[in-house]
Amino acid sequence: MSEEQQKQAVETDNEEVKAPRKVSLAEAMKQKLEQKKREQAEAKKSPKHQGGGSAQVMRSQHTKKVNNQRKKMGV
Repeated sequence: MSEEQQKQAVETDNEEVKAPRKVSLAEAMKQKLEQKKREQAEAKKSPKHQGGGSAQVMRSQHTKKVNNQRKKMGV
């Protein structure tokens, strides 16, 4: 987002605080969606959980099945 859009967003947030007014459901959903998009964009810019730059490789969480072949054969 450009700086102008951010300033406008801040101004709109300030206006909401100053003058409480009735907001339609559609308007409220649009505002919530915009807020969510802004938060996601900020989260992409500054990753919190990546330490040291080296990402760990995801591994399978499946456990190894026990070999019960002897039990089946009765040995």
